This record gives sequence, C-alpha cells and structure tokens, in this order.
Amino acid sequence: MKVAVIDYNAGNTRSVYYALQRLGVDAIFTEKIPEIELADKVIFPGVGEASSTMQYLKDSGLSKVIPSLTQPVLGICLGMQLMCKWSEENDTDCLGIFDLNVQKFLPEQGEKVPHMGWNKCYDVKGELFRGSIEGNYTYFVHSYYVPVCQFTSARCDYIHPFSAAMQRDNFFATQFHPEKSGLVGAEILQNFLKI
Repeated sequence: MKVAVIDYNAGNTRSVYYALQRLGVDAIFTEKIPEIELADKVIFPGVGEASSTMQYLKDSGLSKVIPSLTQPVLGICLGMQLMCKWSEENDTDCLGIFDLNVQKFLPEQGEKVPHMGWNKCYDVKGELFRGSIEGNYTYFVHSYYVPVCQFTSARCDYIHPFSAAMQRDNFFATQFHPEKSGLVGAEILQNFLKI
C-alpha cells in the first residue's frame, strides 16, 4: 500500500509521517502531483494560517488536484479546514470539498482561544471510528472550527459543539491531531489505512 503525506506550506507534516512509521507504514512525503494521484491513501495534514496556505496550494496546482482525488483522503487540523468552502481566517476561499464555512472561536465564560489540549469526542460514527473511540480523548490545537453539520462524524464541545471529524464520500477529516492523540489516534490512523 502506497501512502502519500502531502508536503506543502504548513507545519506539523513531519509528525504525521513519524506516526505512520510507528504503525509500520513507510509513507512518502511529497508535493509531487503524480505521486499523490497514484497513492492508495493520501493524508493532508497541516498547522498554520489559511490564506497563505491556500495561496501555496493554488500556486503549486494542489488546489485543483486534492478535490479531484478518488482514493481515501484524510485532512488533519488545518487540512480539514481547508477542505471547506470558506474560512473566516483572513476571508479565505478554500477547496470546497465540504460546502461549509470555518468560523473563529469567540472566548466565552473564561474559555481560552485557541482551544488547546485534550478533549473528548462524542457521537462518533463511520469508518474512522471503528473500535472503542466514543468518549475518549484526542488532542486539539485550533482557533477556528467547523460547526456541527450533516457531514459530522464526531462532535466535540468547547465553548459550543463543533465538528471534531467529518466525512463526505472518500474524504475524511479530523480537527484533532490523531498523530498526537496516543493510542486512540493510532487506532484512528489504522482505521483510515484499512479503508
């Protein structure tokens, strides 16, 4: 099985690569379009700012390639947000895989932004969440979120409910970082690799 981790203008891509290595998967780390298109599975990770990252994806041609992929694709954190239609972060048009808008957390009742640390996932469903993941903790670092919607496959509560994970056809996405979420995160990555 050939797994491609998209290497682009965003942080945290290496940690996903190392998490796959711990699972015995020798992934390729690439921004080359032919390698991405030929992979059996594609992971689209990221930590960073939406508008500059989208500009990089447009300049590299990846903004057209990613939505056209037909194999299983997993977006992580910023990757999930960029799969949406638009982000409030610097008024950014994104990839449009999910017809949703990404919104900024507004601090309430002493809660801090960014949402950083371990939190539980609820109402989990779908292929990513086979096993005993309901109510377990995963690791989050984000200031922007996707509201709960028809594509939500896991919900988290911080300030208000939001999509911790989503799925549409062959596109999967997590707002949390499975590569930093211990055994639960490893199980989620394994589930993705089995799809």
